[in-house]
Amino acid sequence: MMDTIHQWLDQLLLWIEDLGYWGIIIGLAIEVIPSEIVLAYAGYLVFRGEVSFPVAVICGVIGALLQQWLLYAIGRYGGRPFVDKFGKYLHLKPKHIDIAERWFEKHGTIIVFTARFVPVMRQVISIPAGMARMKLSLYTLLTALASIPWSILFVYLGNELGNKWDTIESESGDLVIWILCSALGLLCLYFVVQYWRKRGKNK
Repeated sequence: MMDTIHQWLDQLLLWIEDLGYWGIIIGLAIEVIPSEIVLAYAGYLVFRGEVSFPVAVICGVIGALLQQWLLYAIGRYGGRPFVDKFGKYLHLKPKHIDIAERWFEKHGTIIVFTARFVPVMRQVISIPAGMARMKLSLYTLLTALASIPWSILFVYLGNELGNKWDTIESESGDLVIWILCSALGLLCLYFVVQYWRKRGKNK
């Protein structure tokens, strides 16, 4: 079973390699395999001189935006009924949607940025954003701002690891935790600022 999975993964990565920059974009847009692996492999292609670092990062951001626009559209035009009926085909579990909805209702639009650094939530948070009809320009801006450092990090790591790029999950563990903590810290700072602003207006 594991050999079959590895063969399937190898085929997908070869497909990305054959398509070059388009492969990076499509690989992230459909995210059949985790974005960290696609971006790290893009970094490996940078290491081999087949793609350039800046364009690989740009392609990573474009691919992420395409995926999130699709999920936003599902939330906006299909709503919860669509997700409940067809979510399983997109690997969207109802419990994850429930959590994302609560996060969005509680924390507002800023959660679109911070949730991009949380596994699973970085995909499903787009659905309640669409359901709430969040302004598309703001949604796109926050998604892009979160996708840029994510893309830079994993393309850089893939480039640095070179032929050992496939160890990305173990090598990036501490960094991902640090990024997650930083994102949560930013969220806390946002709420502190909001609290003091409201308190100042009430005086």
